[in-house]
Amino acid sequence: MPQLNPNPWFAILMFSWIIFLTIIPTKILNHTAPNEPTPINEEQCKTESWDWPW
Repeated sequence: MPQLNPNPWFAILMFSWIIFLTIIPTKILNHTAPNEPTPINEEQCKTESWDWPW
C-alpha cells in the first residue's frame, strides 16, 4: 500500500513545518501597527469611588 510509505510524506511534513515555524512568523512580525498606542497619564485614569444606593 503506497500510503504507508513514509519517505516522501515525512519529508514534505518536515519541510512544511520548518517553513511554518521559521519563515512565516518572521514575515508576520515585521508588520507594525499603523497607530501606535499612546501612554495615558495616571492622573487621567483615576476614578472616584461610587456609593451604591442600597
